Amino acid sequence: MSEIKKRLSSIIESPAHNTEVKLQKICQLLDQEISYFNWTGFYFKNGDKEELILGPYVGAPTDHTIIPYGKGICGQVALSNETFVVPDVHEQDNYLSCSIDTKAEIVVPIMKDGVNIGQIDIDSHKINPFTDEDREMLEWLCDEVAKIM
Repeated sequence: MSEIKKRLSSIIESPAHNTEVKLQKICQLLDQEISYFNWTGFYFKNGDKEELILGPYVGAPTDHTIIPYGKGICGQVALSNETFVVPDVHEQDNYLSCSIDTKAEIVVPIMKDGVNIGQIDIDSHKINPFTDEDREMLEWLCDEVAKIM
């Protein structure tokens, strides 16, 4: 994982790109380098509203451009402020399906000054693919992303 972290750091620290471009490049890198990351994107708090709005992503188009707090995995993370790993989405009652191919999901909050400002959301077409290393890397990534927001 350290090689991916180095490459993510260089994207985040690049003076040549604005935040939106950096986030898109992060999604592209994760999508290319980790075979079971089949949809990778960011959601952010939509102003003062209790909802998330879709940011940069890589993967199939989604109807879920706005997600109310509490709805689906992303909406639950917006309230809990904790990483949520779902090994099998079909065992979750409060799941918003983006694709019939999605079998697992991991959502990690982006915390800035103790406030949840957004999250990274990753779907996989495999059951239970996410490792402790994935979780640790994504939590590290969200801490780094928070610094540029």
